[in-house]
Amino acid sequence: MKNNKSIIENFLEELLRSNIKYGGFSVNLLGLPVFNKKYSKGALINAISKMKKNKFIETDGEFLKITPKGKEYIKRKQDSLQLFSNIFKKDSPKNLIVMFDIPEGKKAEREWFRFHLKRFNYVMVQRSVWVGPSPLPKDFMNYVECGINKA
Repeated sequence: MKNNKSIIENFLEELLRSNIKYGGFSVNLLGLPVFNKKYSKGALINAISKMKKNKFIETDGEFLKITPKGKEYIKRKQDSLQLFSNIFKKDSPKNLIVMFDIPEGKKAEREWFRFHLKRFNYVMVQRSVWVGPSPLPKDFMNYVECGINKA
């Protein structure tokens, strides 16, 4: 499964989950940073800078630690975007066109929506135009219509 989380979400989740620290970073038992994908040193430095600016993390001596604001941010992210199971077979007919316009400020929601369209075996025609099997699951549609707006 592809990781659709941003570097900041991954970083904050690891700080929240890990208690072992080395060189200012939370690490696994082997002393290695634990991320689902590889990041360049520059990307990590930029993410750390942005998280400090947003007060998601702070320096505690020579270590980084997640702040209450950072904990709240990652909890809100984890709670806000529910995961739905694929109910369609690979060879299901592609008989529904889905078009959407999710604002730039809701990047996580847009990525979540695309992720689920892929899970439902939809194919991208354009970035916001997809074709796939119908009908979309009722609980998914209810969540999109109600729940995602709260995120």
